[in-house]
Amino acid sequence: MNVILASQSPRRRQLLEQMGFTNFKVCPAKGEETAGPGLTPAQLVEALSRQKAAEVAAGAAEDDLVIAADTVVSIDGRVLGKPHSTQQAAQMLADLSGREHTVYTGVTVRRGDQILTRHEATQVRFRPLTEEEIAAYVATGEPMDKAGAYGIQGRGALLARGIDGDYFNVVGLPVCLLGQMLLRFGVDPLLI
Repeated sequence: MNVILASQSPRRRQLLEQMGFTNFKVCPAKGEETAGPGLTPAQLVEALSRQKAAEVAAGAAEDDLVIAADTVVSIDGRVLGKPHSTQQAAQMLADLSGREHTVYTGVTVRRGDQILTRHEATQVRFRPLTEEEIAAYVATGEPMDKAGAYGIQGRGALLARGIDGDYFNVVGLPVCLLGQMLLRFGVDPLLI
């Protein structure tokens, strides 16, 4: 059995290593991420993680264990994914400034026809940000490949006043939840 991470995120790779996995393959899903209209953020991330897992599993061996995840930020009923421009990143950060938002990550674990999908939700509170601070943070380039335009594990930690829930979910992979899911597949990360 191979463990396959269906993600190109270096943060997810690091978190999987932190869980004790040292010998796993990285095979990012390459297909277009699509989901039907009217989904809640939780339903959206679950659907997208299932899509990624299905795509990667199609090219994997039957006994390979595929782990896929998708993360979004939600505020005022809007879903914020990765920004497509520095202007969009700055607008996302302005929208989050001084407010609370929710980070959702959907996780799918798949081996053959056995599929398990769950999600985690974490509340994050931002301190008020000035336009100059937003511009300086966007200029670092850090926001550009992250949902909601910030990375709490990097310089984005300077923006967050506090969190309620799983910190690793905000990074992009809810480690405790994934560990519990893996138990259903006979894999105990504490024993590997």
